[in-house]
Amino acid sequence: MSRNVLEPLDSYIDDEFDLGDFEETLLNSFKYNNQIYGLPKDYSTLALFYNKQALSKKGLTDPPATWKELRTYSQKLTEDSNKDGRIDKYGFGEIPELARQAYKIKAFGGEIVNQDGDVTFASPEARKGLQLVIEQYQKEGTSVQKTDVGTNSGSEMFATGKVAMVIEGNWAITYLQETFPNLEFGTAEVPTINNKKDTMIFTVAYVMNQKAKHKTQVWELISYLTSKQGMEKWTKSGFALPTRKSVAQKLDYKQDNLRLPFLTGIDYATLWQIGKYPTPIVNNFDNQFTSAMLG
Repeated sequence: MSRNVLEPLDSYIDDEFDLGDFEETLLNSFKYNNQIYGLPKDYSTLALFYNKQALSKKGLTDPPATWKELRTYSQKLTEDSNKDGRIDKYGFGEIPELARQAYKIKAFGGEIVNQDGDVTFASPEARKGLQLVIEQYQKEGTSVQKTDVGTNSGSEMFATGKVAMVIEGNWAITYLQETFPNLEFGTAEVPTINNKKDTMIFTVAYVMNQKAKHKTQVWELISYLTSKQGMEKWTKSGFALPTRKSVAQKLDYKQDNLRLPFLTGIDYATLWQIGKYPTPIVNNFDNQFTSAMLG
């Protein structure tokens, strides 16, 4: 957007397209200098997945609502089933990447990048949120990473019973239902930190190259893919959520108990978007934070 690679779309959009139907947070993420450069195709937030049988077994009737509760639950849910000194079930599965930790950085007033463009994810405020992860992993031993238990993702950790709780995207719902049909699980909003609700929101957009030779046809494609009809076609699978409010309403996702926490999260989520140069920031954080977790 800042380098004029993309075509502003404002002149192509008419009243019939119903721009007001899009979730404002998502639409604004592709605006630059008051112009629209992309239309969000879909989105995903994060929510807490919990194993209903594991919680019930420990007398826990509801999922944790705060991070303090999550750590307390994790202590109860971590167990050595074979009594051989080796933990085979952990309370919580942790994913240390910045894309999953950014909202914790915000919880106590921290920032990934400040207004001057300086990288500040290791400020005292940011570390206060991240310290919650370090303490649970190192001192309490009730959380685990995917590599610690020989799995490839948070979804797999959870599905195979290695952890009783994990924070994952709505894409995990379809995976769990299709691959592990006997798994009894629920979802809930991400537990609050410092009395604040937050989660992550991931979205991508369809855009037009400013040098495209067939801009009318490009717009015809973009406008169909992001139309009410086009968007319904792929979001009805539930793998990703629709950015149009009318489509979400038509698919009745707010009546879907598993997907409702993901839809609710859009009102307060942290957008996964960190300026013009995200790659070195992400690489540095991921390397440093993984090292911190390992001591």
